Amino acid sequence: MPATDLKNSQSTLSEIRFAVEALEEKKAEDIRILDVGKASSITNFLVLATGTSDPHLKAMKAGLDVALKANGVQLIGQDREVGSGWIVVDAFDFMVHLQTEPVRELYRLDHLWKDANVVEL
Repeated sequence: MPATDLKNSQSTLSEIRFAVEALEEKKAEDIRILDVGKASSITNFLVLATGTSDPHLKAMKAGLDVALKANGVQLIGQDREVGSGWIVVDAFDFMVHLQTEPVRELYRLDHLWKDANVVEL
């Protein structure tokens, strides 16, 4: 990996760390970080987290927004249809998928990206 890619990757992992800490503070469950950079043309990492209900997802999203803004992480998009059980936050180099357990089991993103390396922070 070229030095600039390694530096960018380390910077992205620092941003992901802020996101994960915010999710942990809001009691997110089953947090996983997947390195999908080699297989995805739209992002390098996925952060998957489960919430117990739609209000829990909203609280997780609010905590995530505060933490990312405080650390200068720019979001390029977010999709949050009320009551869908799934909120997506796009920070370009990583995307955060907040899902209720039934939605996570239905779409099985962990399985869809089963060849991705799991990242431990």
